[in-house]
Amino acid sequence: MSEKKVLIILADGFEEIEAVTVIDILRRASLSVVMAGLVKRNVSGSHGIRMICDSVLEEELNKTWDMIILPGGTLGVSALAADPRVKDLLLRQQQNGGDLAALCAAPGILAEQDMLGERAFTVHPALEQVTAHRLFKNLPVVTEPGLITGRSAGAAMDFAFALLKELTDEETAAKVNEAVIWSGR
Repeated sequence: MSEKKVLIILADGFEEIEAVTVIDILRRASLSVVMAGLVKRNVSGSHGIRMICDSVLEEELNKTWDMIILPGGTLGVSALAADPRVKDLLLRQQQNGGDLAALCAAPGILAEQDMLGERAFTVHPALEQVTAHRLFKNLPVVTEPGLITGRSAGAAMDFAFALLKELTDEETAAKVNEAVIWSGR
């Protein structure tokens, strides 16, 4: 299996459970996961937990990714949505056939950019403007070709394993689960 390259973009105010759970599960499978801070390497989550990213987004813009992941967190999502580099990167990722993944409020960014198309998705139910879309599904995780979305922080483990299965295979997911013993398997 070739090494998959994954980018997760963190902005101040990101949801810690969502980011750390995804990073941990994917790295347990030895995937190359790069944490890029939106504007700086030191970022603070929505509950004051600080993380040191591997790099900043500017250093990762011209690279090719198998998947780009956006965690939720109200302030973090607002910062990601306001940054034109993020929008350009996501559009380029989609145009090049790369996968996108977004959790909690972050699928709203994809909706704002009209990147959901005719694919079903989930998003935090509080985002009424997005949940009114006819393809919204009130499920923990929705997997569509090129797109995986998760509903909330409570779905972080489900979301992480859906990403892992997409990037690897059932056997790898089972091996990772032997260590973490996720009850959703």
